[in-house]
Amino acid sequence: MKYELYYWPMIQGRGEYVRLALEEADVAYVDVARGSGGSSAMMRMMEKGGTPPFAPPYLKAGKLVIGQTANILLYLGHRHGLAPKTEAGRLWVHGLQLTVADLVTEIHDTHHPLGPSLYYEDQKAPAKKRTEAFWDERVPKYLGYFEGLLKGKGSWLTGRRLSYIDLSLFQIVDGLRYAFPKRMKNFESDIPGLVDLHDRVASRPNIKAYLASERRIPFNDQGIFRYYKELDG
Repeated sequence: MKYELYYWPMIQGRGEYVRLALEEADVAYVDVARGSGGSSAMMRMMEKGGTPPFAPPYLKAGKLVIGQTANILLYLGHRHGLAPKTEAGRLWVHGLQLTVADLVTEIHDTHHPLGPSLYYEDQKAPAKKRTEAFWDERVPKYLGYFEGLLKGKGSWLTGRRLSYIDLSLFQIVDGLRYAFPKRMKNFESDIPGLVDLHDRVASRPNIKAYLASERRIPFNDQGIFRYYKELDG
């Protein structure tokens, strides 16, 4: 079965967590909106009756249409060896992915604290204030939590086997390095486990090949992780 991933064609965004899982699992998929007429097909899918997805990303797997990043990863993880085998373990990792989703929202809100309907230029002062609070309070809380979970777990967050949450944490570290290079450089000594995890994920054969390919959309000023010099301390 070839999966169909529907997500915006010009950004990594929330769809990137799904792409990383598909690439690591080495399964066939098409990034629909990046092809000819794909964006229109994506929008039509959301307008269908029945149980349409609210917003991208969503994954078409045969007759199934699965929305929400964490939900998609729950499905893929169970079927492609990227999640624990027990129900308790799968739910634990799903909960961790939901925590990552919360963090992703807070990262987005550093540059758009007043909402996405306004341009960044219209909310620079609130963005600066939000970013300071984010780095003073929220980054240590979130990344400190995951750093603590890594201690004594083995090679990966759930033990000896990589799961999709490891891929997602790679993306978090990679994205924060892009958006806040100075702040992240100063903070990385507090999270040596996450830095090591990031580097080991990046060196895995399938991920390494993906990162070097055109399938990996570069970070840019339209995605969740955005670099603004004035927000980087």
